[in-house]
Amino acid sequence: MDKRRLGRTGHMSSIVIMGTAAFWDIGQEEANAALDLALKHGVNHIDVAPQYGQAEERTGPWLESRRQQFFLGCKTLERQRDAAWSELHRSFEKLRTNQFDLYQLHAVGNFDELDAAFAPGGAMEALIEAKEKGLTRFLGITGHGLDTPRVHAEALRRYDFDTVMFPIHPGLYADPQYRRDTHNLLELCLDRDVGVMIIKSVTKGAWGDRQKAYNTWYEPWDKATQIELGVRFALSQPGVTGIPSAGDVRLLPMVLDAAERWTPMDTPEQEALIEQAGELEPLFPR
Repeated sequence: MDKRRLGRTGHMSSIVIMGTAAFWDIGQEEANAALDLALKHGVNHIDVAPQYGQAEERTGPWLESRRQQFFLGCKTLERQRDAAWSELHRSFEKLRTNQFDLYQLHAVGNFDELDAAFAPGGAMEALIEAKEKGLTRFLGITGHGLDTPRVHAEALRRYDFDTVMFPIHPGLYADPQYRRDTHNLLELCLDRDVGVMIIKSVTKGAWGDRQKAYNTWYEPWDKATQIELGVRFALSQPGVTGIPSAGDVRLLPMVLDAAERWTPMDTPEQEALIEQAGELEPLFPR
């Protein structure tokens, strides 16, 4: 599998990052099998968060003996300094490590969330202290929603984050404002050498009233040809390092296979996908 430099971190990350949101409610053997498969395909980067159900509990036992083989990124949804500090240490315990490569403010998709994290006594104080004390090597920010690219651009003005993580797929680019804001953020990241990770790359749209067939909170594409298009689209955007795999282990083999076959997507093919996606139910209605 191809590897790309994750911005100024210097880490050559696999273009698929193991997304442990897929471990929300599965057993240890199933999680081990998914991690074994990812390792076999050359994945060297793991994304985890306390909010992903049993992800930390499932990842820790498998990772403990392989810690040096992986770039490990974790997150906090807490917005207060003390709560974020406590969560950081709970994550260390569950993941059986004493240092993260990357620790991120999680799900910062609007300006109220950003302001809360940066307020006196806010979570940013914990993140900065963690980096100063060597508990994490790098700091990042993640987010969902239509305002996320603008919010992350502002976050980079307030603090020199090492990475960002946010959604890109053709359906989102069918929203002209989101597409403009994303282009602006990607340019800023390139200029500052900020690592970029893209979530929701295989999104079809919102579930709406339909019964969920997968553990993902969005409806994913679930055919190999469709997944390949989503993977190619996301990885063809400027400055993107990689994509966390989808939040259901049943989709992982197809995401890995698509990444190993990855070829750049030219502009006409991208525009055709965006036009088609404009007819689907959007993930984030404006």
